Amino acid sequence: MSERSASISPRSLAPAKTAPPAAARTKLLLEGPILPTLLRLAAPNILTLLAFVGVITFDGFFLGRIGTNALAGASLAFPWVMMVLQTTNSGMGLGVSSAIARALGAGRRDRADALVFHAFLLALATAAVFSTVMLLGAPFLFRLMGGRDEMLADALAYANVALGGAVVICVSNLLGNAVRGTGNMSFPASVLIGAVIVHIAISPVLIFGFGPLPALGPAGAGWGIVIPFLGSSAIMIWYLRSRTIVRLNFRGVTPRWELFADILKVGVPGLINIAITNLSVVVLTGIAGQMGRDTALGYAMGARLEYIMQPIAFGFGTAIVAMVGTNWGARQYRRAREVAWTGAATVALLCGTIGLIVAFEPRLWIGLFSDDAEVARLGALYLRIVGPAYLCLGLGFGLFYVTQGFGRGVAAMNANAVRMVESAAGGLVAIYWFDLGVAGFFAAVAAGFCIYAALLVRAVVNVEAPDAAPAANSSAPIGAKGADQ
Repeated sequence: MSERSASISPRSLAPAKTAPPAAARTKLLLEGPILPTLLRLAAPNILTLLAFVGVITFDGFFLGRIGTNALAGASLAFPWVMMVLQTTNSGMGLGVSSAIARALGAGRRDRADALVFHAFLLALATAAVFSTVMLLGAPFLFRLMGGRDEMLADALAYANVALGGAVVICVSNLLGNAVRGTGNMSFPASVLIGAVIVHIAISPVLIFGFGPLPALGPAGAGWGIVIPFLGSSAIMIWYLRSRTIVRLNFRGVTPRWELFADILKVGVPGLINIAITNLSVVVLTGIAGQMGRDTALGYAMGARLEYIMQPIAFGFGTAIVAMVGTNWGARQYRRAREVAWTGAATVALLCGTIGLIVAFEPRLWIGLFSDDAEVARLGALYLRIVGPAYLCLGLGFGLFYVTQGFGRGVAAMNANAVRMVESAAGGLVAIYWFDLGVAGFFAAVAAGFCIYAALLVRAVVNVEAPDAAPAANSSAPIGAKGADQ
């Protein structure tokens, strides 16, 4: 690996006469013990994920009490609502976190403040695109997905409210990620958990009615999402306007393309990466379906476990973005890489442990979904073949967040695209060329995870730090080749 960089101590970055002292939280990111700090930052994010599970679970529970059409109709719209949530929280939101972390690490408080304002503008623009496209295209999309008659009407009733109010979701999530970029994971998690508690409390009232309040049905479930996120958006704006390491200023800030680009260079690839991840499951499910319904169900049940691993990775990933980005911005390149590999190894270990458990005892997972003998056999075969490769999948997930911290999101997007193509093409070759059947298809999926990890390892190793300017108290020759290895 070739890298023109040098390790610079935090003190050398902030001489008393030229830069203000680092905030305590930023100081923790720059100097705190790596693994304990990662675990400390990740803990609130795990609660955030449980909050999302609450939204998913209770919506279905309440709507199921109305009837099958209401539940099925909302199920048509819900994936699109989740797309808004995911793309603004772990897609575009990571671009915000990464840009602010790098600015604070470099001691550019003024730039970090300006980035918060630009994140707010991006939230408004993103919401406008989501709402316009979905409100105009929802009738066509829902019909394409099988919506008819009362089921279609219920889907539109839910979507018109939830997606029409996408602005509050976008503002809450992007500003929440602005706070995460400072290393504060607790406050955004607390706000989101509060929103979910309000959602659970008001949704049944809005759906079924209470006293003088009429029953709104599926539309009530939509309002049950919009109203809490409206409150969380207001709290985020207040918080960023009144205090914290960075501030949201509406006066004296002129929109600049360079600042939008700093967010978008990570945010757009992250957004596309999420789309690729979901598309790969769709494509592979289609290939499995060519071998019969039972094979498709066996693959789908096994692949569902991978959706559990993504939130695990996100919990640690936002902490990785904040720590890597802050140290990279501070030109502490050695420490940034140590954080990167420690964080990625932690995610890999967690995912790999889960993979080995289900590979040896697939019934622990498959038994939750089906008691059909053939479906269970195929699902178990998938986990026995693919489960050990979850170590590589976890490593890839962890390194995805590392690239976001470095501001190199395109590399992760490309690696994920290669994984999807390899798994699909390899699966087709295994089935139709080598006649390896289901086992060959599953092996191709496992190989895709390994290739994904290998490409991201290569991408992270090959990232070169920008030239470092001489620091006042640094005796190391800045720009010395290999000095930070």
